[in-house]
Amino acid sequence: MKTNKISSDAKQTKQKKHPFWSFFWLTFLVVSLGYAWYSFYAPSNEINWVTVSNKESLIDNSDKYALVFFTAEWCSPCRIMKREVFADQNIEAIINSKFKAIEIDIDNPETKEIVNQYNVNATPTTMLLDAEGKVIKTIVGKIEKDEFLEMLLKI
Repeated sequence: MKTNKISSDAKQTKQKKHPFWSFFWLTFLVVSLGYAWYSFYAPSNEINWVTVSNKESLIDNSDKYALVFFTAEWCSPCRIMKREVFADQNIEAIINSKFKAIEIDIDNPETKEIVNQYNVNATPTTMLLDAEGKVIKTIVGKIEKDEFLEMLLKI
């Protein structure tokens, strides 16, 4: 008889969940999914990105400087820069008018030569090159929009 009473008490305790916890976990799930989506969301921008696979492609016979952005598909700070920095209309206009914008995926086997030559070990890495391919400035890590705009305007 005692075992029946204990099992019926256990059933009653399982059924008496407070609605706060259901609401809490549902809210936590929705917020977590929203944050994960936002972290990997990178809107399209109007920058004319060029993809290259060797050093000779970096240097063409133009008088424009090259803005080289080393990135990877898995890189969250890269996506944040694409969302916050490269989506800015002023930055888009400056890059399209003064620079050859080059995006290099460091995980692509075809770009390993360039990645090794410029000794890129982290993403995002942003480099400014002159018309001959010499490095003017290298920034490793995420750059804020104001700092990036200031850097572009100095050149």
